[in-house]
Amino acid sequence: MVHLEIGQSNTGLLAIAAELAERLDAGVIGIAACQPMQIVEGDGYEPTVLMGADSDDIEEEIKKAEAEFRDALQTSSRPVEWRSTITLGPLADYLAGEAGRADLVVTSASWRQAKISDFVMQLGRAALIVPAEASTLNLDHVLVAWKDTREARRATLDALALLKKAARVTIVEIADEKVLSSKRAHLDDIATWLKTHGICAETLASSSTGNNAMRLKAIAREQGTDLIVAGAYGHSRLREFVLGGVTHDLLLCADLCSLVSH
Repeated sequence: MVHLEIGQSNTGLLAIAAELAERLDAGVIGIAACQPMQIVEGDGYEPTVLMGADSDDIEEEIKKAEAEFRDALQTSSRPVEWRSTITLGPLADYLAGEAGRADLVVTSASWRQAKISDFVMQLGRAALIVPAEASTLNLDHVLVAWKDTREARRATLDALALLKKAARVTIVEIADEKVLSSKRAHLDDIATWLKTHGICAETLASSSTGNNAMRLKAIAREQGTDLIVAGAYGHSRLREFVLGGVTHDLLLCADLCSLVSH
């Protein structure tokens, strides 16, 4: 499933969705949603007229998004489907509810009308977060940001299909120097598990420098990473990722695609 933002170009996002569909031999569901203008009654105007005009504008933008979606997927040999709505409720609720028909949801890192944190927390599916400037997803090197948590285990499982397509996979854990030895042993266990799925993975246990987000970013750059796989966690908002400080800004606003699961 690929989530389109209305009122803006989704060219890069759709190019990546089409590319993934081809690689994974998958059908694609396009989806868009928007909330109408919130009207408070007052003197001098008719709320019903304003809401009607706003809804007409939204419907027109949704039609443009659908046309953009169908044009991008016109050569797909697998099923292509479109869904959209205008809702007064939270957009994250609607989008997460529709995601039950998909294995993977592709979305932009720059949501304007819904908080991506709420979306990922509710999704129940893996989400591929695409930076605004991205137009292709290379899988020459995938980095799995590991910590022994439910979310990291879930994300790694959800990423198996993409990991199998990767030329190179590295499992990275950032930890205190005192426990690096035990972390390396555990990373070897994860690599052994991935091998049972036909995935050969390298391991890297790196000492924490106090800012795990920056350390992971440095490793990703040094390693020439194309995609980061990470577990997302939190109580009601996606504020951090695994590794105890790999933050929203690092993974959702970086120049790398990231696959996250909660």
